[in-house]
Amino acid sequence: MRLTTSPCHSFPIEIKHHTVSNRLEIHFDDGCVFLLPSEYLRVYTPSAEAIGHAPGQEILQIGKQQVSIQDIKPVGQYGIRPVFSDGHDSGIYTWDFLYQLGSEYERLWTDYLCRLKAAGLNRDGSTSSN
Repeated sequence: MRLTTSPCHSFPIEIKHHTVSNRLEIHFDDGCVFLLPSEYLRVYTPSAEAIGHAPGQEILQIGKQQVSIQDIKPVGQYGIRPVFSDGHDSGIYTWDFLYQLGSEYERLWTDYLCRLKAAGLNRDGSTSSN
């Protein structure tokens, strides 16, 4: 699923990486606070490796249930590049993209679970027994 972002013009004022709960907490200057699981961030990576170079080239990310964030690298003044435990490190998460992931979490997570189910897969990458 390709996400399109429109500028939100909000910027993070604090980012905390919770290693025990495996979540990224982001506080934006408009007062919004998002707590985003590492699995969710990895599944929705904006990397071309996952979304392709054109609509319809997206690759369903599977087996990311246990993935964690190992490091977070700043990218200029506009985003971050998380380094995940599965070796993935090529996704640049802009502030606008992180804001969209936070504000649309319920819809996007439900969509991901539905796409897994339609593919006959579980979050861990195993085949569903339904």
